[in-house]
Amino acid sequence: MTQHTELNYGAFITRVSLGVVLLAHGFLKLFVFTIPGTVGYFDSLGLPAITAYLTIFGELAGGTALILGLYSRLVAVLSLPILIGSVWAHAANGWLFSAPNGGWEFPLLLVALAVAVAVQGGGAFALRKLPVVDGFVPQGLKA
Repeated sequence: MTQHTELNYGAFITRVSLGVVLLAHGFLKLFVFTIPGTVGYFDSLGLPAITAYLTIFGELAGGTALILGLYSRLVAVLSLPILIGSVWAHAANGWLFSAPNGGWEFPLLLVALAVAVAVQGGGAFALRKLPVVDGFVPQGLKA
């Protein structure tokens, strides 16, 4: 394999890994914690209900887009507020995610993955763009 091909596969693995985790957390909020439960948790953090709905939508839509490779850089950048918010929500729990209520190591890793995807793009096997949406996305965020 060439170095370029290896980098494309590495970007693919990073993109899909982040997408699977986002999608899984969106489904967790939707089906396990339920929407009212998620809204209640966000309320306990002092966040308005709309942030719970936007987070669920962002995780489901963003995770799906990343898995498919649609606008990977844009989706990674747009996922950063959710992921940084997760670091903030878990900051008081300690470093390790095995701590009661989960620590902030795993959310911080997801921030790093999102930054990596934003920098390197979608890699191999990415659908990349939808013609209907493509004209609205800045050139630097299309990969």
